[in-house]
Amino acid sequence: MDSPHGAAVTAEDFGLKGPRGWAFRGVRLDASPGALIAIEGPSGSGRTCLLLALTGRMRPSEGRAEVGGLRLPRQMAALRRISALGPVPGVSELDPAFTVAEHLRERALLQRRYDGSLRALLRPRAERTAAARNRIETALDAAGLDPARLPKAERTSVRDLERLEALRLSVALALIGRPRLLAVDDTDLKLSDAERAEAWELLRSVADSGTTVLAACSQAPVGAIIVRTATTATSGTSGTSGTSGTAEADASDASAPAEAPEATTEKTTAEKTTDEGTADAFAETGRA
Repeated sequence: MDSPHGAAVTAEDFGLKGPRGWAFRGVRLDASPGALIAIEGPSGSGRTCLLLALTGRMRPSEGRAEVGGLRLPRQMAALRRISALGPVPGVSELDPAFTVAEHLRERALLQRRYDGSLRALLRPRAERTAAARNRIETALDAAGLDPARLPKAERTSVRDLERLEALRLSVALALIGRPRLLAVDDTDLKLSDAERAEAWELLRSVADSGTTVLAACSQAPVGAIIVRTATTATSGTSGTSGTSGTAEADASDASAPAEAPEATTEKTTAEKTTDEGTADAFAETGRA
């Protein structure tokens, strides 16, 4: 099987509105295949809605976006087939009662059932089992998770995993389907500085392997393409919706390197959003 080829992601004046306000608005983005894209903003700023909209799980209200050559919102169903969700609270969460082995086995079975070709389904059982095991091992290796090192190996329950271990498991489950776009929410939530660095190293390695990564976070890492879902009007530093600039020109970005690589200088901002707008967007749009 060929290695996954990442999906290019572009957006122009992209927005999603609920009855009481905008979840996000004015988003502009231009990212190449295999990019690491960080959606930066505080909780309630619309970052999860933007992540779900760019993976075909929520319907946008205005503007345009294209992911892997698929236009939104017209080709949302097709986009869902080439994208995969890592951990997204309330949408794709791990079952705390399941063991690591049960999660992996379930995902492999679902992958074979819904995404496998007819020829693959007709292969001998032993061959199908070996193929599934190989896919699981490849995904675990890419996620940097070695079940043998867990307290009870593959029989370890999700509730007994550390936060970073759970993140790695969620990423592995998503990668079993060999997606072109991987989306991860709350990337840096409840992580120490050292663990946060490990999490971004993981996602950067996934991107380097060819899969485009879209990660929502409170603080973006150095070198990522940054999309900001809120500005801070109360602090006197408000941004203009849809404005972009280089890392060198954006003096307000404390995380930007002095000399950013050419592929990581694109930055975007969006209008300030409200908790009500984000909540309504979830309620009105629904999730897939």
